[in-house]
Amino acid sequence: MNDWIAHLGGQRESADRVVFDTPEPARRAMEANVMTPLAQLGILDVAGEDAERFLQGQTSAQVALADGAFAPLTCFCTPKGRVLANAQLWRVAPDHYRLLMHRSLVPSLTEHLRKFAAFYKATLTPRDDLALIGLIGREIPAVAEVLLDVVPPAIWHQADRDDLQVLAHPGPRPRLLACLPVERAPAIWETLAAQASPVDNAIWRLHDIQAGLAWLEATQQDAYLPQMLNWEALGGISFKKGCYTGQEVVARAHFRGQVKKRLVRGQLDGGLIPEAGSAIEDAEDKRLGEVLCAELDAYGEAEVLAVMSTREPSLPLRVAGQKLKQLQLPYPLERLDPESLAGKA
Repeated sequence: MNDWIAHLGGQRESADRVVFDTPEPARRAMEANVMTPLAQLGILDVAGEDAERFLQGQTSAQVALADGAFAPLTCFCTPKGRVLANAQLWRVAPDHYRLLMHRSLVPSLTEHLRKFAAFYKATLTPRDDLALIGLIGREIPAVAEVLLDVVPPAIWHQADRDDLQVLAHPGPRPRLLACLPVERAPAIWETLAAQASPVDNAIWRLHDIQAGLAWLEATQQDAYLPQMLNWEALGGISFKKGCYTGQEVVARAHFRGQVKKRLVRGQLDGGLIPEAGSAIEDAEDKRLGEVLCAELDAYGEAEVLAVMSTREPSLPLRVAGQKLKQLQLPYPLERLDPESLAGKA
């Protein structure tokens, strides 16, 4: 994937960060159509005649809901209910499923699942041969319909054309994610360039933050219950399915209201991007939680997602020496059944 990104003018600052020369990319994403290579994300395919049954026993999603139209969020947990990886699941073809997650989690999740896949007719394949392109903008659904020849899907749904899949994600502007063979990426990029400007992939992460959507990285796995990521409020947990690894702990935390930390959204009063894991401290210097991810917004201030204690804090809050102002999440903190999102409640 590196070669096609470099060919199109993108420069890698790190394995997860790609930048372009486009000025004020966050502001441009507010006002116009933009596109970016999603170098921070990766793909794991699960295929075989037992693929659905195998996934059903491992993931928080009701796998049958991933029917080629609905593409639910999901997560994989330890027996103690801690998240090893959170992902989006969609069906590519009968007996062939695809998982989208942070790229750093693909190797560890593959290794973890292979311990169980040995008992099923299912294969696990990390897909380094696929490219992911993010599209943001008010006119992006129309752009996709005209230039990609797909009917733009609803949020957390998919649309397919040949070997191209397009998925819709939430955010302050319409967002589509295109998944396609890497050899097709330059041509698709050039086609889209007629209607969208290239921007840093930090802009996609910023819109994730503004959507209240945190993608865990490898250093953050095995630390949080799904509810600490608001995963049930995003429709990422089915409480109507049978057993899966960690299900008992996840269900007990939900029905007994035992979640003492939650994902919060906030803005810092300066332009310093705190590192993941930076402490949130209250006025008494007590640690209340930690930052999961952060990016600069269109006004040069850092926006963050953090996991923080639900108890009433002693204000003001601080992160890395900057004052933290909590912002409203774009969804209510209540259970959202994926069955209702799929129209099969």
